[in-house]
Amino acid sequence: MNFKEFHIGKLIKTKVDELGVPEDRIINFFKLPMLEIEAMYADQNILVDNLLKWSKLLEYDFFRLYSHHLILYAPPSGNTPSKGTANSSSLPIFRKNVYSQELIDFVLEQIKSGEMTKNQVIKEYKIPKSTLNKWEVKYSEDTSLPVS
Repeated sequence: MNFKEFHIGKLIKTKVDELGVPEDRIINFFKLPMLEIEAMYADQNILVDNLLKWSKLLEYDFFRLYSHHLILYAPPSGNTPSKGTANSSSLPIFRKNVYSQELIDFVLEQIKSGEMTKNQVIKEYKIPKSTLNKWEVKYSEDTSLPVS
């Protein structure tokens, strides 16, 4: 799975097809004509409330695709408050270093396939070397991945 660029409409359509969800169920759930449902399949972007509905209907967290994109490709913020400073935002603060199994598998596959070296992964995705080494030991069948 490419977390850098993905077409959310095509991914939703793929999940609908995999599950074999009947069209009339989708139409009743969204209360929209099939033409508008098909337009969502064609869109690379989708309204958040519609994405939430798709996630509920298909029992799949489509938002996680965007979270993975942020974890891998968003630069670390330079204005995060230190532990001793009070947070001035009323919004919740999420830890960026919480990695899902899908993300770990993706990164390890990048290394195993030779698409990226461990050092490239560390630099591009800002994953600590110690974390990468722990993943390698814990999840990889072949623990002799090149460091170059």
